[in-house]
Amino acid sequence: MARSHAICIASILLLSLFLTCANAATFNIRNDCPYTVWAAALPGGGRRLARGQSWSLNVSPGTKQARIWARTNCQFDAAGKGKCKTGDCGGVRECTSSGQPPNTLAEYELNQFGGKDFFDISLVDGFNVPMGFSPTSDGCTSGIKCTADINGECPAELKAPGGCNGPCAVFRTDEYCCNSGSCGPTNFSKFFKDRCPDAYSYPKDDLTSTFTCRAGTDYRVVFCPNKWNKD
Repeated sequence: MARSHAICIASILLLSLFLTCANAATFNIRNDCPYTVWAAALPGGGRRLARGQSWSLNVSPGTKQARIWARTNCQFDAAGKGKCKTGDCGGVRECTSSGQPPNTLAEYELNQFGGKDFFDISLVDGFNVPMGFSPTSDGCTSGIKCTADINGECPAELKAPGGCNGPCAVFRTDEYCCNSGSCGPTNFSKFFKDRCPDAYSYPKDDLTSTFTCRAGTDYRVVFCPNKWNKD
């Protein structure tokens, strides 16, 4: 009896592990920029990526409020302490907190309502590096991108070293949904939306900026995508 009971428990544990892994996701993070970036991920930490290098990141099902971004012009010492010009996450190589604006964000939540993944590119914290975010499995085709020259065309009020701020980083007022309350599009959000229609341009820009795939889909995030395909 004891042996049968142990076999039963082992079978339940294996089934539980299989069901957990079945809806996990792999993110391939690739740098196509003509310069080095320090990729950052919550969860995940960070990784230095020279041009053409990739980082494979496995993420547990049910993960919420996750993000991936690029840090630029970073210098770290042997202990992993340092600073980045854009996207800095508390002066460490392995991020455990969000990046300092301005930074282009790939945001996602896995296996949520209706058994779906939800993902987006957000410019609410501004822009530093062009980005593509696409599913790579399960027949999902909802690829999104933001590749405009936002840094070069950034309004004077939003300019920042190495990037273009979102208005909340500058003004911090309810007009731009920086705290709470209702708000709508503004001239600044329209600047971002005109150049990157797929991306979040302000915090309430849900209808045109949230994309879904079935849970268990794998994804690719590309910094400075040279072309839009799924090679």
